[in-house]
Order: sequence, then C-alpha cells, then structure tokens
Amino acid sequence: MSLNGKRVVLIGGTSGIGFAAAKLAAAEGASVVVASSKQDRVDDAVKQLGGDAEGYRLDVTDEAQISEFFTRVGEFDHLVYTAGDALLMKALAEVTVAEAKAFFDIRYWGAFLSAKHGAPGIRPGGSIVVSSGSVATRPAPGTSVAASSTAAAESLARALAVELGPAVRVNAVRPGPAKTAMWDASVPNAQDIYDTFGPHLLTKRVAEATEVAEAYIYLLNNTFTTGTVLTVDGGHVLV
Repeated sequence: MSLNGKRVVLIGGTSGIGFAAAKLAAAEGASVVVASSKQDRVDDAVKQLGGDAEGYRLDVTDEAQISEFFTRVGEFDHLVYTAGDALLMKALAEVTVAEAKAFFDIRYWGAFLSAKHGAPGIRPGGSIVVSSGSVATRPAPGTSVAASSTAAAESLARALAVELGPAVRVNAVRPGPAKTAMWDASVPNAQDIYDTFGPHLLTKRVAEATEVAEAYIYLLNNTFTTGTVLTVDGGHVLV
C-alpha cells in the first residue's frame, strides 16, 4: 500500500515524531495537513514540507476550535494525533489536580475530541492513529499522570476501532524513548536522558524520531490492522 494521493491530517505534526511522520507521508505522495498550538512551528513545518502542505494553528483543549478546524479541512483519509507538551514527571504527593487535568486535556482529551470531530470527515477505508508511550506499561516513580494518560489513549484506540469500524480503522503507537524536542522541554539536559536510558534498552540506544514515525505510516497503510497498539520501544517492555 502507499499514501500516494491520500490526504493525511497530523495534529502535533509540526515537531518531533509528528513532523517526522508528516515528512514520511509527504514522501509517499500524500497531501499533508499539519496543526499545532504554535503558529511559528506551523509556518516552519509547512515551509519544510513544501508542495501542497497546509498548516493551521490549533488549540486542542478547545472543542470549538477542533470542530472548526475539521470543518475547514473537509474530507480526508487519515488522522494522526501526536500532540503533547513536556512530560509531567512529579511524585504523586506533589502533583496538583490542575496539572494532571491540563496534561490529560492535551494528551487524552485532545485525541478524543479530534477523533470525535474528525471521524465524520474521514473517507471510507481511512484511519486514525493516536499516541501512547512505553510508560503505559513500564511506569517509573513520578509518572502516574503520564502512565495513566497514555494507557487511556490505548483504550480509546481499541474502543473507537469497535465503534467506527469497518469504515474507519483506529490504532495506537506506543513509542519508547526517542530523540525529540519533548525531552528538551521536560528535563534540564535531554542528552543525559539519552545517555542514561539508551544502554538499558535491548537496542542499547534511544530511537530517532523517524524510526518511531515509520510505525504511524505502517498503520495508515495496512488495511487489515485495527484496534492494535504497535510498540516501538527498543525492547523497553522486556527490560
């Protein structure tokens, strides 16, 4: 299969894994639409993608904006959701409800609302791919919010696969640690995370963003895959 001639919407598609997926989709001949909360990132992504790429600023915590966004987009074939700010890593006793809710608003509810308002515009045979994380199955101290939100995204994918099928397939990608700007925003020195975490994985290194992005493209293309959580974590689940 190929994405040639398809229209792919990527929310969170202006940086990190989402942008890597947008580049791969465009390379296969897809028309890509990227959206994120920062206009400068949108403009830069569209410039780099070239061709007929489109970009929009979108606040995924605002349902009205999401609804309006998909009205503007019109019909399309695939939706990829990778939006997410810095990881929330705090001990349970230190996490506030406001912080936890804000994290869920982007990571979970943003995906939920994007599926809700995006699904009616997806052409039959299309798909949705949401994002999880290896922390869903391998939590560490201080990751109660991140672990629970990523696990919720996986359950969402399975439930929507049942509800929206067979016209629309729904899957999730569960990435392990990868070199993205998310870590730059989450910790003082991202390279320290890579150097510390990498040797403990079976691959002995963390992933490049493109390596994880390839999993999203696979799920868009494979028409017999739905309700699946595809793990791309360097063997993190085993160590």
